[in-house]
Amino acid sequence: MSSKIDNAFGRISIDNEVVAHIAGQAVMESAGVVGMASKNVKDGIVRLIKKENLSKGIILTPEEGGLILSVHIFVEYGTSIPAIAETIQTNIKYRVEEYTGVKVARVNIYIEGVRVDG
Repeated sequence: MSSKIDNAFGRISIDNEVVAHIAGQAVMESAGVVGMASKNVKDGIVRLIKKENLSKGIILTPEEGGLILSVHIFVEYGTSIPAIAETIQTNIKYRVEEYTGVKVARVNIYIEGVRVDG
């Protein structure tokens, strides 16, 4: 699926992979985030995603009021999870709407793990 925007000159179609990649970049630039998570639905196994596949940790669901983005992440131990989540939600909403013109209805954050160093 893709997001479609009609204007006076025609139609603009933006693939969901593009929107997910923009959101993934916004996530990875947030302090306290270790990486994106990908969940194997069949096995229930969660794994850390490399930077090349940022869109794999984001699920887009179209809704009448805009897109719903579900973001799966790993965070650094000792950071404030509510603060990280709120920052990510704000960054994603701003960037996706600013870069693509696509309305974001909600951004759901799922913390899949905490990395403890040492």
